[in-house]
Amino acid sequence: MNVDDAQTGFASVAPARNQTRRGHADSRGVGPASLTEPVSGLTRAQQAELHRLASQTWQFFEIVVDPRTNLPRDTIHLEGSRPPETYTSPTDIGVYLWSIVAALDLELIDRQDALTRLARTLDTLEGLATWRGFLFNWYDTETGVPLTAPGGARLAPPFDGGFISTVDNAWFAVGLILMRQALLELAPRATALLEAMDFGLFYDGRDQRVDPTAGQMYGGYVVNGGPTAFHYSLLNTETRIAAYVGIGTQTMPGDVWWRTWRTLPTDVTWQGQVPRGRTATYRDPQSGRAYSVFEGHYRHRGIPFVPSWGGSMFEGLMPNLIVPETTWGPASFGQNNLNYARAQIAYATRTLRLPVWGLSPSTTPDATGRYAAYGARGLASNRKCCPYAENVITPHASFLALDVLPREAFANIETLRERYALDGPYGLFDAVDPRTGQVSRRYLVLDQAMIMAALDNALQNRAMQRHFSADPIAAAIKPYLEIEKFSLHHTTSRREDLLD
Repeated sequence: MNVDDAQTGFASVAPARNQTRRGHADSRGVGPASLTEPVSGLTRAQQAELHRLASQTWQFFEIVVDPRTNLPRDTIHLEGSRPPETYTSPTDIGVYLWSIVAALDLELIDRQDALTRLARTLDTLEGLATWRGFLFNWYDTETGVPLTAPGGARLAPPFDGGFISTVDNAWFAVGLILMRQALLELAPRATALLEAMDFGLFYDGRDQRVDPTAGQMYGGYVVNGGPTAFHYSLLNTETRIAAYVGIGTQTMPGDVWWRTWRTLPTDVTWQGQVPRGRTATYRDPQSGRAYSVFEGHYRHRGIPFVPSWGGSMFEGLMPNLIVPETTWGPASFGQNNLNYARAQIAYATRTLRLPVWGLSPSTTPDATGRYAAYGARGLASNRKCCPYAENVITPHASFLALDVLPREAFANIETLRERYALDGPYGLFDAVDPRTGQVSRRYLVLDQAMIMAALDNALQNRAMQRHFSADPIAAAIKPYLEIEKFSLHHTTSRREDLLD
């Protein structure tokens, strides 16, 4: 499940580029869970409470799996008599896989239980209809057949018009990577599924001298129709996980990192702010080729940050659940993840004057239960064209911030629970309108899995990140984060910044 991250709508058509293959490392995982090890910024009592929340959240994954296919159902409703949704996506599947790994790390299940659950899902995955190894965008959890849309018609061979999502397949790949590192017994099966996917399919290999979007990633591929007309043009969105996977598997060249924009070009007049910054030159760690990059940023109340598309927390911080951006990229995403979270807090509490923060896509707190985009418009590139709504807060956003602002994140989680009826049988409900107090009594696989990964990192010394770091795919990514320097400086007290 992903919000539309087309970002610019710049159209282009090009053949994909293919490159090489990869393997897995001999890693024995991260060891057993323990609440005796201190977590930076959190007291022992706070850690214990987070562990209790992890246990409660894991109960969701006990009921969300469809027993007919061992695939996770996208959404569970606890409002009225509405049944669980019987569809799933590549992202849903990938994050379900990592949630089992997190439960093992946190000693919520034992190793044999984790192996059994993962093996059953692998049995289904190995028999699913795919295209060039990639999963279609939706599957029926009762039958395992691909669908045109949630609850839509079946896709049948030759699958003409079937959509293959770049970012959703990347999150699926991440689940496989984490599985093969945490449970070596399943590594050959996970690796076989990984190696069937060539992410070069999504790379725009046109002439970069004549087209501004050449070298970026397409948003997806239509079977027998070619790549989509839109690109993932901004780096600070959750879609950068596909660049990490593409570069890490060596199926995309490093160009994709440098050609993806930090801010929209300065002549795009409908963006949220006129970017400030500088141009820097980097040599690609793989090819050695030099690239000039405009290191642009926005500001909100004196806080400089590289913006996302819609100003949501999951765009900025979801990749950091898995890729150790905060430690590998101290001058790039390490600093930006911190600044972005601070800017989100300032925007929600000072600009919108809300008692809580955490603007991020979630279900709507009403009878429809739609999935909708929420974000801080002051942090967004789309502010003047298609801004996200600002009236709903989702708990998963606070958990995303645990890695960079643990005290503030824990305090916000507690405030959310004290002020609103968010505690449910499977952890915190998905969303709340902070002005009316109306709660979305629903649970989403995506949002619950982000919470599980965040708690695994917070309570187990960044266990999710360490699983990923142990994989050879991570080795190719690390230099990109290490060498780049975003144009972020100390906060200022300029009047125009403080009044943003």
